[in-house]
Formats: sequence, C-alpha cells, structure tokens
Amino acid sequence: MQKFKKYIPVFLAFTPFFVLAATITTLVATIMGILNVVVPLLIAIAVVIFLWGVVQYITAGGDEEKRKAARNTMIWGIVGLFVMVAVWGLVNILISTFGLTTTVPAVPGLP
Repeated sequence: MQKFKKYIPVFLAFTPFFVLAATITTLVATIMGILNVVVPLLIAIAVVIFLWGVVQYITAGGDEEKRKAARNTMIWGIVGLFVMVAVWGLVNILISTFGLTTTVPAVPGLP
C-alpha cells in the first residue's frame, strides 16, 4: 500500500483529462505546454545558483573553506546549465536531422 500512496497525487493530477474525456493529443499538448514553462524556469534557477556562488566567492575574502564551498556552488550551477543546454541542443539536432515536426500528430481513430 505504501508504494501506491506516492502515485496518488500523480493520478489526481491527471484526473481532469480522464473526466473530460481528453484525447491523447490534448494530453501531450498540455505536457508540452508545461515543459515549455518549466525548462526556462530551470535554466533561470541554474543561472541564479551560479551567480549566488560568485557572490559567495567574492564575499568569502581569505576564508578558504567558504571559497571552496562557493566554488562548488558555481561548478554545480555551470553543470546544471551545461546539461540543460546540451539536452536542448541534442533534441534540436535530432529534430532537424530526421525532419521531425514539433507539432503533435493526430492519433488515428480518435476524434
């Protein structure tokens, strides 16, 4: 029962799609809309983390322990930015290489 409790919020989040008889196309479009909002937000958070590390590094002065912690914060901010931009670039390369469209295709047999 404990395993199922963590899936209850996910099921409840998608309940409106089941109740309103939404199609797969609208479900995918909604998920894409959410991702289009979340990805720039995550990039902004990574930039803020990097800049916070820069501020900590500057204000650390001569304390090596604080400078090391600030350096780690900057590194993780850069790693986060690199991963997000690399995945975004890889997806765009795959889309252009295989001539894929970014629109959701209609599912046969569904309205």
